[in-house]
Amino acid sequence: MFLGCVTGALGNSVTGSQTLSANIGANAKLSVLQSTVTLVHTGATFASFTGAVTVQYKVRTTPSGSSTLVVQAVSDFSPANGPSITNSDLTYTCSGATVGSACSGSQTVRTTSTTNVVTVGAGACTGSGCAGSDPNSVSISLILADSPTFKTGNYSTNLTFSISAL
Repeated sequence: MFLGCVTGALGNSVTGSQTLSANIGANAKLSVLQSTVTLVHTGATFASFTGAVTVQYKVRTTPSGSSTLVVQAVSDFSPANGPSITNSDLTYTCSGATVGSACSGSQTVRTTSTTNVVTVGAGACTGSGCAGSDPNSVSISLILADSPTFKTGNYSTNLTFSISAL
């Protein structure tokens, strides 16, 4: 009797599957184009100092969410005896938001709370297939009051811009 084995006849094939899922949520990012802004005095005696900042932002909001870009002063102007955040000497206006609504009218910069720059509504996004530019941007015009009571000198403060998305 002759016994033989054909190896091809004993082959095996196995198939498996994998389910993939991704939870894609709201997201936001910003960058401030100017690292330093020098406010400039022009016009009449004791007219305001002015300067401009451009903030670029990317955002994706949920169908029922929103996004807010805000600003806050880290501290009051330094040194003392000049302009003061506490005295509402620094204000701003917003314009040209490529997605969302820029702030309306004059806003006062605070050290104790944030103030609105741009609000983006539900279901918004940045990039291909979305409204607006990539990245989006908003222009902020800064206005610093000048008063005859301010002592002469160089004064500075830092502003922090932040964005959240829901």
